[in-house]
Amino acid sequence: MKRKGLKVTKVVMNAEEMEKTLNRMVHEIIERVGAKPHVAIVGIRTRGVHIAERILDKIERAEKVKVASGTIDIALYRDDFFKGLASPEVGPSNLNFDVDGANIVLVDDVLYTGRTVRAAIDALMDYGRPASIMYAALVDRGHRELPIQPDFIGKTVQTTRDEAVAVLLKEVDDEDKVVVGER
Repeated sequence: MKRKGLKVTKVVMNAEEMEKTLNRMVHEIIERVGAKPHVAIVGIRTRGVHIAERILDKIERAEKVKVASGTIDIALYRDDFFKGLASPEVGPSNLNFDVDGANIVLVDDVLYTGRTVRAAIDALMDYGRPASIMYAALVDRGHRELPIQPDFIGKTVQTTRDEAVAVLLKEVDDEDKVVVGER
C-alpha cells in the first residue's frame, strides 16, 4: 500500500501501543505453538518481514531458543498479476528451514481481503508441505473476500473500503505507528 498521498484521519496505534500489541501476540504465539516441533516464523514481504523479525526476536529472548525463520515474496502469486497492472516488484523469498513438516506462523502487517495471505500460502506450498500454517496479522481491517481469518490478531480496526490502513515501521519509516486515512 502506498503511504504517499495518504491523508491521515486517525492514529489507531502509536509506538507504545504497537510494542504492547506485539508483546501480547508473542505470548499468544508461544502458548499455541510452544509445544509443537519444528516451528518457523515467516514474514510476508515487505512489512510483514519486519514485524516477523520483531516477533522472532521476542520469542527467542523469552524462550531462550533458536526459531527457524524466513521471508516469502508473493508478487508472482497474486491473483491480479495478469490483469494489466504495473510490473510487480519481485523480491527474494528466503526460507532457512525445511518446509516439509514445519509448523509455520505467517506474519503480515494488515489483513484486508485475504488475498495476500492466500498468495503466501500458495508460495509456501511450492517449497514443501508444512504440518500446519497459522497466520498473524498486526491489524485486521475487515472486508474479507476469501474465507481467511487470522490465528493471532494485534488489533481489529473498523474501516470503510474507501479508507486505507498504513503500518509505519521504524525500519522503513523511522517511526512506529498505525494510521487510517483517505487515499
